[in-house]
Amino acid sequence: MSVSFSHFSIPFSESSIARSVSLFPGAANNFQLLRGSRLVLYGGAGNFCWRFCGLKLRILKRLNIQQRNRKHIPANEFKSIRNQDEDQSENPSRNLANDEQFSDAASTLSLPNDSTEKCTRATSEPKKSSLPSFQAGISKKPGTSMESSSSFVQTHSSNLNADNHHRGPSLCIAVIGATGELARNKIFPALFALYYSGFLPENVGIFGYSRKDLTDEDLRSLIASTLTCRIDHQQNCGDKLDEFLSRTYYLNGGYDNKEGMSKLNARMEQIEGGYQANRIFYLFVPQEALLDVASSLADNAQTKKGWNRIIIEKPFGFDALSSQRFTKSLLSKFEEKQIYRIDHLLGRNLIENLTVLRFSNLVFEPLWSRTYIRNVQVILSEDLSMQIGRYFDGYGVIRDIVHSHMLQTLALLAMEPPISLNGEDIRNEKVKVLRSIRKLELSDVILGQYKATSGDKVDMSLSSLTPTFFAAALYIDNARWDGVPFLIKAGVGLIKHRVEIRIQFKHVPGNIYRERIGHNTDLATNELILRDVPDEAILVKINNKIPGLGLQLDASELNLLYKDKYNIEVPDSYEHLLLDVIDGDNHLFLRSDELAAAWSILIPVLQEIDQNNIAPELYELGGRGPVGAYYLWAKHGVRWAED
Repeated sequence: MSVSFSHFSIPFSESSIARSVSLFPGAANNFQLLRGSRLVLYGGAGNFCWRFCGLKLRILKRLNIQQRNRKHIPANEFKSIRNQDEDQSENPSRNLANDEQFSDAASTLSLPNDSTEKCTRATSEPKKSSLPSFQAGISKKPGTSMESSSSFVQTHSSNLNADNHHRGPSLCIAVIGATGELARNKIFPALFALYYSGFLPENVGIFGYSRKDLTDEDLRSLIASTLTCRIDHQQNCGDKLDEFLSRTYYLNGGYDNKEGMSKLNARMEQIEGGYQANRIFYLFVPQEALLDVASSLADNAQTKKGWNRIIIEKPFGFDALSSQRFTKSLLSKFEEKQIYRIDHLLGRNLIENLTVLRFSNLVFEPLWSRTYIRNVQVILSEDLSMQIGRYFDGYGVIRDIVHSHMLQTLALLAMEPPISLNGEDIRNEKVKVLRSIRKLELSDVILGQYKATSGDKVDMSLSSLTPTFFAAALYIDNARWDGVPFLIKAGVGLIKHRVEIRIQFKHVPGNIYRERIGHNTDLATNELILRDVPDEAILVKINNKIPGLGLQLDASELNLLYKDKYNIEVPDSYEHLLLDVIDGDNHLFLRSDELAAAWSILIPVLQEIDQNNIAPELYELGGRGPVGAYYLWAKHGVRWAED
């Protein structure tokens, strides 16, 4: 007896089927699209069910992996969804093998029956199949044997695992300057932490690139000692470490950047194996070489089978002119949405929490203006344990810390509510704040430099005019903040490592308890303190009655201490920012117009300092900074926040 089944059709979204079928080239012979967005399936029932169940198993496997990852950090899922459309517009041929596309494929290609056992039964018992009704017959030759559902699942699971193992990487990340200190101690450990936690594809390709003559094994040995697993979950740590190192490769680029980038592209294509893959390039190179490296990369190392993104480390130019030239050159090779100017200080949880605190709590947003806020202080002080960068002598604290971190923090703190959480919408509001900042006068600026001796473990080669401390009073000329001083303080070699934002509110008008407060009414000022270091916390300073007889007031703190509330290990800022780059979330990275607006604030003061050779005020190493900063705070009616 010999009968055959011809075909049947199912209505589906044409775009989703086209994408999904492309994931499984072997199944393409059984699928054909007709007009009206209907999927037509050809072939014998056994062949059809075999391929279709394999497709279902692969989808379910990917969904299971994705579901486990979602349990750790749901917020990342929303970031990915939010930026999915942007990535597709960035390059229409973006890789289809990420989790979102697998999820979409699953939603459009789910079988009517819920188990592979039913599908296997459909192969041997076609009359009982739960597939849509169609005119069909079954062709069966003598001696044909059908596998059981268990063996079917086992066989396909091993085939799928083998296929995933041999498939080229869907994401490649190249670290240019891979043997540098930052790459070894920060970038590679952050990449491994993301890999270990499930935020990188299992088949990711990591490439180290520099001018040193090393092998793949040399690079793996170089970085292995810096890679650690999460303290709160160390399951399979050794296995994950071995997997990550096995997917790490090295390339000696030599001294010809064009030739080196061509070699990097060839090595990436070899590892990718002809599959679609996206690429991220992290440039950690000296400022003087950055332009040539970026230009050579753009011409010789970008993929045409996915999106490309480039990460650039600060400082972003020495002054407005050099920054403008570099930006113009970059934009001639890359689109703005491909460029991620990274400042690791902006990857701290404190910075990410600013918009959450403001826009998701009704108790704060109505108070966020000149009507209730008296002053704002943004403080970043680093102690002797913090090492300054190799370029610090030429740039100083203003170009290194103030230009990016301090002004970006101020912009996030003072901006108007964006229309959405889209990165461009947030950047639009930030640049408005930067453009509204009043011209900075030298009389509102304090420069300092630590006094060091040969016995101190600090840089002794600093120029006498290089500031290691900067304090200034800024004003934002708009309706929300008119007249409110924003005082910023950034310094190194100070008494304590401290990063915090202090928002002091105005006094209560006609306070009936003023006689109980005493002469120093500043001690009774309500204050919101957002602290990152030491001990991340949110503190609200209020006045309350001391228990007991009589009426005595006390300034107390409502304290949310993160280490007591959340028993988790806080990821490093590089992990946070690298994940944002992968997701296409750019709101913590400087756009070109933000860069220019920040320079326009600082350039008049920098030019006056350089032209007049203004020497910074000296302060003791390990002290509280120059005395002039105290007078600056007093000039603007602000009580100095004690260290």
